[in-house]
Amino acid sequence: MRVALATCSALPDGFDEDQPLAEALRAGGVDVSFAVWDDPAVDWKGFDRVVVRSTWDYVPRREEFLAWAESLDGRVQNAPELMRWNSDKHYIADLAEEGLPAVETVFAGPSEALPELDGEVVVKPTISAGARDTGRFSAGTHAQAAALITRLQGEGRTAMVQPYLPAVEERGETAIVFTAGRISHVLRKRAVLGADEEAPIREDELSTAAVMWDPDLVTAGEATPAERELAGRVVAEMERRFGAAPLYARVDMLDDGEGAPVVLELEAVEPCLYLHTAPAAANGLAAAVLA
Repeated sequence: MRVALATCSALPDGFDEDQPLAEALRAGGVDVSFAVWDDPAVDWKGFDRVVVRSTWDYVPRREEFLAWAESLDGRVQNAPELMRWNSDKHYIADLAEEGLPAVETVFAGPSEALPELDGEVVVKPTISAGARDTGRFSAGTHAQAAALITRLQGEGRTAMVQPYLPAVEERGETAIVFTAGRISHVLRKRAVLGADEEAPIREDELSTAAVMWDPDLVTAGEATPAERELAGRVVAEMERRFGAAPLYARVDMLDDGEGAPVVLELEAVEPCLYLHTAPAAANGLAAAVLA
């Protein structure tokens, strides 16, 4: 069997976090290659499976990326229809409509009025990755928040505004990684955004927030029963919508300030899975790829 792990031109040999998966597949006798998703020289028909991993440059060319995924005739995971839904953060509203607790979110499209800003807020685009164009602003810097929203709208993008939840400073985010619909491992992620600023960007080809490359940003963690229950409901909702559990997904949650978890983000396109934090995680994902 031949398996491609799809990556981007900035990481032609894959991201470090993808190496345990490649090693686990090779240990099972699989011919594994890293392949750049938009490289015209790649013969995608030569692969039995294509697993989307570090395709982190897709955001400015989302439609091109999704068309590529759709061209692979069902050999790609996650499924293109799931990635289309999950690559636009309007999915947060969809989850809320299904009764799943999610962080309160207001959307502001290009032709819409600026939303009212109350207290400390987070502003980001609905189509983004790596904390690009994302900022945290207190009441004293609402003018900066409004400027970021206006800039995004001027670029034809939709901005989203969420309350900043202080629990991220105290406990951090809880992230639960799922493989084929089952919990694989749990992560603890510390705060990404500094106060009253747009996240500083790393000056390289990917232009992601510098903090995302901090080796201590994410560690192994534990989840409460309530967090496990909510994350399971989110994955079940994906299975209901798309007819099958995703090969991989990461559900990021925060405490709402009253002791209950809420969904902050759902990552099912090209999330870091931090396989090195859990010894059995890579083997479990490799088995799911082959199944």
